[in-house]
Amino acid sequence: MQIQDNHVVTLHYTVKTSDGDVIDSSTESEPLAFIQGSHYMIQGLEDALYNKVKGDKFEVSVEPEKAYGHRQDALVQQVPAQMFEGMDVEVGMSFRATTDDGEQSVIIIDKTDEVVTVDGNHPLSGIALNFDVEILDVREASTEEIAHGHVHAEGGCGHSH
Repeated sequence: MQIQDNHVVTLHYTVKTSDGDVIDSSTESEPLAFIQGSHYMIQGLEDALYNKVKGDKFEVSVEPEKAYGHRQDALVQQVPAQMFEGMDVEVGMSFRATTDDGEQSVIIIDKTDEVVTVDGNHPLSGIALNFDVEILDVREASTEEIAHGHVHAEGGCGHSH
């Protein structure tokens, strides 16, 4: 069965930077299962999966525009340290911030007594990602899985919707 939208795809992957540094891998843990076309995966990887079949192994390079986008300087901002009064903030911490565009994840990248610099870019923005993929299984998603937007384990998904 060739991978198409609304198919459950189960795979192992390893993702690396252009320099070969491993960012993440499922090979030493449970494989990843998701519904193709649900935008659970980055666009470039989802695009590469179409028409693949169980047993296929392949490599694909995904440029930033089909991964986590390019870095945007406007998403790096300095905010007054007093906005964090009562909080013990450290470089590297991430949290949800309320912005003019709604809730956004930000990472603290610098701090002084006067200002805290936060970065709203995804940590992998601006980076080309190289995937090694092995397709372990492909099946049609159930009507319930499609309605819920995620893969169910045998016997259901274990929670109410």
